[in-house]
Amino acid sequence: MDTFLINTVILLALVVALGYFNEKVTKFTHEIALMLFTVILGGILLLVSAALKGTGTASQVLEELQFFDLEGFLMEGVLCFMLFAGSCHMRLLDFKKHARAISLLAVGATFLGAVFYGLIFYGASKVLGLSFTLPICLMFGSIVAPTDPIAATSILKKFNLPPGISFIIEGESLLNDGMGVALFIFFSGMVTAAESGGFIAVMAKELLGAVAVGTVVTFVCFPVFGQTKDEARQIFTSLLAVSLSYVLCEHFGFSGAIASVVCGVLFSALRNFSTYKGRTLELHQFDSFWEILDTLLNSILYVMLGLSFIRILQTPHVLILSLLAIVANLIGRAGSLGAASLFIGPLPDGYNKPQFIKLLTWGGLRGGLSVALAMSAKGMVSDEVYLIILGGTYAIVFFTTIIQGMTMRRVYQGIQSTVVKGE
Repeated sequence: MDTFLINTVILLALVVALGYFNEKVTKFTHEIALMLFTVILGGILLLVSAALKGTGTASQVLEELQFFDLEGFLMEGVLCFMLFAGSCHMRLLDFKKHARAISLLAVGATFLGAVFYGLIFYGASKVLGLSFTLPICLMFGSIVAPTDPIAATSILKKFNLPPGISFIIEGESLLNDGMGVALFIFFSGMVTAAESGGFIAVMAKELLGAVAVGTVVTFVCFPVFGQTKDEARQIFTSLLAVSLSYVLCEHFGFSGAIASVVCGVLFSALRNFSTYKGRTLELHQFDSFWEILDTLLNSILYVMLGLSFIRILQTPHVLILSLLAIVANLIGRAGSLGAASLFIGPLPDGYNKPQFIKLLTWGGLRGGLSVALAMSAKGMVSDEVYLIILGGTYAIVFFTTIIQGMTMRRVYQGIQSTVVKGE
């Protein structure tokens, strides 16, 4: 039987079984539960496969379960749909009230976070004697800079955040995916400039080509989307637009990730200004479909990440590099938020700047986009450097999702008590 179908059954069974167990027993946030339980399961599989090593079929099956093709799943399968789903939910007209804060966080803080992280890791790499150049460290910073909208908003919504702060956090996490991809293209262009004909040529090809493809495909497909009466056909059209954009970019050597974000943003913008027979488009099925698909793909991703935990253990100097990556990420996130907050102006819901920075620093969870960008670095750097980047990214995703996610309620309650007291 086809391995793809078998793997799909296994992954869906884990998503359903672990999710149901969590709903009835542990009651963690869905994303936290999936990753935590599959990390534990991955550890058990490692021990069992070691005990059964060389004993035939059972050992082979367990080894295959530890090494799902996560890279193929992301880069050749679902990344374009995950990026489109994140960006097509935006309601650009609703961003007016908090446009300044969201823009500064999504653009300014993401850029500064990548730079701060890169500089910290560059300094540490010199101390440790690692062969990291500054452009490579900045590229690493761009990989871990964007926060994950699914994990962050699903966790924070459980705490009944004040509406203004909640909207700012959700807006930042939705918009900074595109910024993170753009920064990755920018800094990876610096890394590969020598082999690719110069930095400007790399940027023009990767970034501008992707924007052009995403824009053209969207404007070709959107008339069908806006004029059809069939809501299912609207969904099919959006699937066609994002997948076609990604395939064309892969064929011509552009960034398929950037094109996917462009498609999502343009669909979001055009739907707000489009009418059908004098009425605004009603897209309830469209929104529901992409929300469900986004949740499904992210759920499968978290299960695969947990089962792939073994990869981190194979990284050279794994413990010290993981700790370094985590500390650099927290410092970079807090520093970038502190710098951006200087220009945000008054915050809603009675929050002051230190409370706001603390909440967003600890609530800055990372997810599938960071892993996908880390995997995209393969071939740009040496195998040793690639393993360090991938291992560091895994460590940050695990730490932010499990440790920060599980302690987020306590942190939020502490912050909220000071907000109420007016401190």
